[in-house]
Amino acid sequence: MTTADSATAASETRARNEGHDFALIAILCLALNLRPVMAGLGPILDIIENSAGLTSAQAGLLTTLPVFLMGVGAFAGRRLTQLLGAKTGVAIGIAVISLACAGRLEWTDAAGMLTTAAAAGLGVAIVQALLPGFIKGRFGRGAGRIMGLYTTGIMSGAALAAATAAGLERDFGLPAALGVWSVPAFIATLVWLLLPFPAREAGGGVSQTTEPLWRHGRAWTLMLFFGVGTGAFTLVLAWLPPYYTSLGQSRAYSGYLLAGVTLAEVAASLAVSAFIARFPDRRGPLFVVLTSITAGLICVAVAPLSLAWPAAILLGLGLGALFPLSLIVTLDHVDDPARAGELAAFVQGGGYIIASLTPFAAGAIRDRFADLAGAWEAMAVGVFLTIAIAMRFSPQSRLSDGRRSPTAR
Repeated sequence: MTTADSATAASETRARNEGHDFALIAILCLALNLRPVMAGLGPILDIIENSAGLTSAQAGLLTTLPVFLMGVGAFAGRRLTQLLGAKTGVAIGIAVISLACAGRLEWTDAAGMLTTAAAAGLGVAIVQALLPGFIKGRFGRGAGRIMGLYTTGIMSGAALAAATAAGLERDFGLPAALGVWSVPAFIATLVWLLLPFPAREAGGGVSQTTEPLWRHGRAWTLMLFFGVGTGAFTLVLAWLPPYYTSLGQSRAYSGYLLAGVTLAEVAASLAVSAFIARFPDRRGPLFVVLTSITAGLICVAVAPLSLAWPAAILLGLGLGALFPLSLIVTLDHVDDPARAGELAAFVQGGGYIIASLTPFAAGAIRDRFADLAGAWEAMAVGVFLTIAIAMRFSPQSRLSDGRRSPTAR
């Protein structure tokens, strides 16, 4: 190789690395904006209920509705990829989130809160349906690490929203506390649009496999697993702060407790990103994190005041690791980037629909019994039972060599 050839190769490598760095920045900017529209509600939910005249079940819809629509929208991932591609589709999704948050600056009655919740849910669904396939295609074998960082960004946004909600409401009022997240979402839109896209990524490519995913038992198993784990996350996100407020704790303390959960989630998600390559068999980590979640839920149910912070740490570590692990296990089953995106959309679509039931059900329990202990206990049982599902995800059950169907039965 000549000196000129070496210089050209070095320049191409440097450009590729810089492109990957900017892509990671764009992914993190997007991730930070995928949960504040929900995480910022819990610490001030009593104020929202009084302002909008909502019952607890109706307040639960503020989380149920976006999560449900996130699931419905995720099912459209294949079609969105065909019509828009990652560049345009993700830009539309994050812009919709920004507009939904901005709408809450003026529209905080019941109709406005539910409408903006639905709009934000659709925006999040679009981003989450298209981004995994983009990550798989852009980063290849490094996709597991990037997925860990992506989910870390999601948890970080939730933590920041939970920690600041009560203070923002106290100092600037309810509309400002709800609408402030339109600004970082707008910035994320601009960053994403500035990201260079090769034609193969910007377009609307899909996999060459046309066999429907619903014919594969493993796809349904992954969906159920993701749904139960995410159901625990949405339950904590929606009702942990109101639960502690009802026990006599301040809004600020309840918000800090949820922020503590999400900070522990960030730490766990980072750990997954750093160490998951050492565990080609994901079952060991899955057993640990599911046990942690179960223990945290039991603590909240039986000794919420004395074990508040141990519960927060257990829940945070477990939930923070489970979310990226669920996505990583899903992507483990497919090598083709387009098919990986389709499988992720299918799993998240049904999983989010399953998970959306928990905030509404918990609100109904609170209306009926004036207590949420039963909701925590039922969720603990559900999470514990998913350990049996997790034990089926052995490396031998994956079909990622491209020679057979992309999902195992």
